[in-house]
Amino acid sequence: MVEPKVVVACGICACSAGIFHDCYNIIGGVDKAIPVDVYVPGCAVRPEAIIDGVVQGLAILEEKSKALAASKKKGE
Repeated sequence: MVEPKVVVACGICACSAGIFHDCYNIIGGVDKAIPVDVYVPGCAVRPEAIIDGVVQGLAILEEKSKALAASKKKGE
């Protein structure tokens, strides 16, 4: 899989399982299955919040790519 990655969880159901948190077939938010970098709460999520989350994700992606490049350079 391509590295680095950024995961953005949009909506209260993705962030914390929302109203479904007590259901037998729900493990919780998506962070129980995969690591999440940015949480965008809301039900329904406002477009401005999604844009803000993506901008935050791009900043995190830039940091991760710099760290990955530095580790590859160090390993040479």
